[in-house]
Amino acid sequence: MTSPPKLADVIARHGLDARKSLGQHFLLDENLTARIVRLAGDLSGVQVIEVGPGPGGLTRSLLRSDADHVTVVEIDRRAAIAMRELAEHAPGRLTVIEHDAVGMDLSQLVPAPRQIIANLPYNVASPLLVGWLRQAADWQRLTLMFQLEVAERITAPPTSGAYGRLGVLAQWCCRPNIVMRIPPEAFRPPPKVWSAVVRLDPKPDQPSAALFKTMEAVTAAAFGQRRKMLRSALKGLGGENLLQAAEIDSTRRAETLSVAEFERLAVVVSGLVPPF
Repeated sequence: MTSPPKLADVIARHGLDARKSLGQHFLLDENLTARIVRLAGDLSGVQVIEVGPGPGGLTRSLLRSDADHVTVVEIDRRAAIAMRELAEHAPGRLTVIEHDAVGMDLSQLVPAPRQIIANLPYNVASPLLVGWLRQAADWQRLTLMFQLEVAERITAPPTSGAYGRLGVLAQWCCRPNIVMRIPPEAFRPPPKVWSAVVRLDPKPDQPSAALFKTMEAVTAAAFGQRRKMLRSALKGLGGENLLQAAEIDSTRRAETLSVAEFERLAVVVSGLVPPF
């Protein structure tokens, strides 16, 4: 990659003030972005997708890596223009797609092996992750930055205050780990909270699309009324009968169940096996 203009100059030229409506907080420290790329592991021969590149701090570090190709998906017209200029400094290595990543099937953009490496927009980070978990088998790895609170929810164990639907889904499909914490002052503008990078390694065996959909329904019901006993929270899915079939005490609450126990509930609801 030839030397691109300084990030500060790119921001000034394109009027790239971070917009709250887009959940933007730009990470410009190239030492930090380079470290994030290293945390993603060996990228040799890998097709990397970045969502929400903004002025391109992380993108530059990705282009300096051994990644085979980098594809960025950006909804902000200003940033998309800046990315197209950056592509001129890395001929044939950067593709820019100006589109809303929410609802897109990113796996169709590039061939395998694929990874997503991104500093996600805060306001859509959770729905983006759930969408990618639905197709976890398509990804070699996900290395994603979230607000620290969200990262802790993704990795929280049962019985902890942060344990909930997002953690169950993530831990069911992947092995998620917080690999880096970043203070507010590293961003422009500084958010009010710390951020964290979560590395999610998909498990070899993935649930079917139908079972994943059922798990979403089970966890939504269970944690939607987390203060209630499961026999009440899951009444719409079978209540006592469901819990008896899954061999789970109906007086327990959602936060006490392991990921494996939630899977048992989803399997029974799906009717994939006869009741126990």
